Amino acid sequence: MNDASPKEVGLCDASSVLEGAPQRHECRGTSVIVLRAEGALHVYANRCPHRGTELDWLPGRFLDPAGKHLQCATHGALFRPDTGECIAGPCRGQALAAAPFAVRDGRVVLEAG
Repeated sequence: MNDASPKEVGLCDASSVLEGAPQRHECRGTSVIVLRAEGALHVYANRCPHRGTELDWLPGRFLDPAGKHLQCATHGALFRPDTGECIAGPCRGQALAAAPFAVRDGRVVLEAG
């Protein structure tokens, strides 16, 4: 059952989002990244600020080989999971677009925006 209001889209159970295991979810014709970093939930548009391409190497595979940063499959840019800031690559200093979300009744919901 989806308890989100008509202006919200339910993505997943918050408890299913584990540290170090970003998830891909389809929403409104695009995809978003849902992740937990240092205990806090974050939702980002799955788009690199450099070229607008999706980050994942394979669906839902976002992390660099060390498992520490989100990595763009197109050109290897690295992003901090807690802020979305690009720390290496051609879009250094830019950031992933944070998506407005809330946790309602234990579910991560994307808010209208």
